[in-house]
Parts: sequence; structure tokens; C-alpha cells
Amino acid sequence: MKPQQLTSGLDALDALTGIEALCCFVVEDERPLSGATGYLDWRLCGGLSKILGSGFFVGAPGDKLLLPTDARVSAQKVFAIGLGKLESVTSLGLENALTQAASMLSKAKVDSVALSFPALPRAVAQTRDELVDRAFAPHFSGAVAVFSP
Repeated sequence: MKPQQLTSGLDALDALTGIEALCCFVVEDERPLSGATGYLDWRLCGGLSKILGSGFFVGAPGDKLLLPTDARVSAQKVFAIGLGKLESVTSLGLENALTQAASMLSKAKVDSVALSFPALPRAVAQTRDELVDRAFAPHFSGAVAVFSP
């Protein structure tokens, strides 16, 4: 099944149904957060930004984070995956992050997920959907959706 494409915005985030988790890909050098991740952070009363500011999770490659949503959005959990510095993100790096995310979400027994990405470098953005289809979506029996940046 092809991932559903979603628009970014508070209305789209609030209308999201049938999704257990949100998985946000975060770079080290984008503050404030943008796109669907920025709107999610708004709904979480800056919870993700507070963690980023503390240095506990900074968006470095290999960084992983799980946050409760406290019913501020319909999804029960928020996972965040670090991509590193924006200019250093490559298609291979994104594929590795998607594979790590799929493994982490599968271990957490998540069946349906919505993904949020920063505005990726052009060459990487052109491969994003194909990488999601190949490296991520096959691991899930439920819905997979992707927010536009």
C-alpha cells in the first residue's frame, strides 16, 4: 500500500485519525522546528523544543526519542529520529534513518504511523518517497502517511 500524502498544518494534524504514532525526522540545525513537526511541537506545548534545548536529544545521526502525547494529538506516541546537520543529509543517510525508525516502531508494536520530515536538500527530497516506500512502509500492516514539509 502506498503511503498517504498529507498536508502540513494544525488542521491536518488535528484531523489525523487511525494513526498510532507520529515519527518526526529532526535535523540538528533547524530551530524553530518547521512543517508538521513544528505544528506537533506547538500542540505539545513546546515539549519537543524543550528536549532539544536541553541537549538530551539534538537531532544528531542515531539520536532517538519517544515522547507521550498526553492526548494533545490523536496519536498516542511521538518518536523522533535524528538526521544530523541539514546540509549533510544524504539519500543513504535518510534510508538508514528510515530503517532505524521502522525497526524501533516495530519493536514498539506500532502498526500505523505518520511521518514528518524537515525540508530536505533537493537531491534527497527527490528520493524521499521512494525511500519511504522501500525502506519503511513494508514493515507496517496499518496506514503509513507522510506529511509534506
